[in-house]
Parts: sequence; C-alpha cells; structure tokens
Amino acid sequence: MEGFSFSTEVQVRFAETDAQGIAHHAAFLVWCEVARVAWLDIYAGGYKSIQERGIEALTTAVALRYHSAAVFHDRLTVWTRCCDVRGARFRYEYRFDRDGERIAEGSTDHATVDARSRRPIRVPAWFADAVATASSKTS
Repeated sequence: MEGFSFSTEVQVRFAETDAQGIAHHAAFLVWCEVARVAWLDIYAGGYKSIQERGIEALTTAVALRYHSAAVFHDRLTVWTRCCDVRGARFRYEYRFDRDGERIAEGSTDHATVDARSRRPIRVPAWFADAVATASSKTS
C-alpha cells in the first residue's frame, strides 16, 4: 500500500454489527486501536514498554470517513502509519481495505504525558526514531 509499511488484519465479528448487519461505526475505533497496538509491538517495543518508562499516550482526536460498508465476517486489512511527530504530539493514519478496496480511512491524534502528573511531555527521541524507521520502510 503506497505510503504505508504496516498492516494488520481484523475480521468483523457479529457483535460489531448493527441491526442492518453492517459493522457499527464504533467498531472502526476499536480496529484503529488494534492496529496501533500492533504497530507499537513491531516498531516501538509495545505499549507496555512506553508505560514502563512512565509515559502515557492519550488520544486527543479521532476522524473517520466511511466509503463502503463492512459486514459480518468480512476480513479487513488495516494499514497504519505514525506521522507528524511534533513536541508532545503525534498522529496515526489508517486505511481500511477489503480485498484491495478502500472502505474507510481515518486518523487519531495523540499526546504524550507523564504517567503520574498527566502533564504533557515531549515525544521521547526513541519513539521519534521508531516512527522514522517505520516511515523509511514505506513503499
């Protein structure tokens, strides 16, 4: 996928569909989290390693745009990249594909904070380096 170097797969579970059998919009937020955590496992040592260093990464904004419905049992590829590292902030961007067709896209914005005080802190250099490494692998 152009511009993305990482993807993970999810399968639409029955519980994630609405009365019309379509994946509920809130399920996409869960799948964003699944993709973020998987990205962190590969590039930054996992979310636990961030927490063990006394840092939390709070979600500050979410944007999603739907192009086509997903339904029960669909297998989706969630393409994920981390970008726009500035100060205490960074962003993840997502593209949801089914059989190569884009069905949704979105982003989540995050801020790094001290785990105890919840005060903003600069994104650590090791995390910025992980983002640079991942970005260098894009097609």
